[in-house]
Amino acid sequence: MAAKKRGYSERTKRHRTQFEGVYQRSAERVVGTPDIVFDISYKQDGKKIWEKIGWKSQGYSSELARRIRNERIIALQHGEDLPQQKKKAITFQVLAEKYLAWASENKNRKGIEDKSRYENHLKDRFDDKRLDEISPFDLERMKSEMTQAGLTPKTVSHCLGLLRAMFNRAADWDMYAGPNPVKRVKMPTVRNARDRFLSIEEADRLLTELEQNPRTKTPKKLDDPRLHDIALFSLHTGARASEIFNLRVQDVDFKNGLVALRDTKNKDTRYAPMTEPVRGMLKRRMLPAQAPDAFIFTDSSGGKIKEVSNAFQRAVERLGLNDGTKDARQRVVFHTLRHTFASWLAIQGTPIYTIAKLMGHRSISMSERYAHLSPDHKRDAVAALAALGDQKTIIEIEGRT
Repeated sequence: MAAKKRGYSERTKRHRTQFEGVYQRSAERVVGTPDIVFDISYKQDGKKIWEKIGWKSQGYSSELARRIRNERIIALQHGEDLPQQKKKAITFQVLAEKYLAWASENKNRKGIEDKSRYENHLKDRFDDKRLDEISPFDLERMKSEMTQAGLTPKTVSHCLGLLRAMFNRAADWDMYAGPNPVKRVKMPTVRNARDRFLSIEEADRLLTELEQNPRTKTPKKLDDPRLHDIALFSLHTGARASEIFNLRVQDVDFKNGLVALRDTKNKDTRYAPMTEPVRGMLKRRMLPAQAPDAFIFTDSSGGKIKEVSNAFQRAVERLGLNDGTKDARQRVVFHTLRHTFASWLAIQGTPIYTIAKLMGHRSISMSERYAHLSPDHKRDAVAALAALGDQKTIIEIEGRT
């Protein structure tokens, strides 16, 4: 009675077929509908094994059962696991927990970006799936849905890159032996190069705004113009925000006029020449009693800064630097300061190779985007720079003109 409630009965006598170890029996896969089910038999470690193969109504036959039996016997002869013995792949959630713990210990910024992408875009979609259940089709659907939701190609590309890295780590850790589905997915075309850079007048206005207290009707100098100093440093060295937050007292060499930028995006150390404004700012911030490994810039509690304050973007909006700008690539953000540094160098005729070294680009091709600024703008730019009375934001590296 219990068998009939399931829709079929398998407790019928097996009959040999023309193939050794292949049997068939009459049963009902659907109540009231006669069907044939095929079984195979073989020995493993001296023990007889019975295995159900499938139903005739599903396309199975004694010939197909014979082939499957032969595959099982060959697998046993080569010491391989049979399908029913193979462990199920781990879930994505299990991999994510291990990967994020590893990223926290081994990646720059403790894997904060990976954690954010997982929680915002991957967790709900894949956590309950086994790794072998995540297919290229699933990833293509993810690409489409993220794009329709208004997310940028760069964000989609980052998420696919994270998935690829996670599957690769799972293989390295012997947690998964299957294929990496990301290999069969085309990455989105990313066009996020920023063309917008600040003029010297805009940079002066921004630094002045950051140095003042906008909450009062009569702006005054801040006791600790930290955000101003961080912006100044980026504008004069091309340093990324994360590189500035990593700066320690021991990284500053006043004698040779250099600042070591460590723990960079490319995991290399590069040296930024000081401009006079940067030298003055660092001397003001660095106290003689500070320990060599103390951070130069710290948050309000004295700890390491993790991100640029929202006050920066509020200052940009107050100045109207983004008024009428709809293209995200043209909006002024903190990274614009790094782009401005390289653009100013190009305008002043600095060789592209030198710009690449100062920016820490992996290849000179990454700096060639600034080449168009040099030929047509060099003469006018130098004349404009020379005409400025306020030298606060002009990039003049010590020992050079």
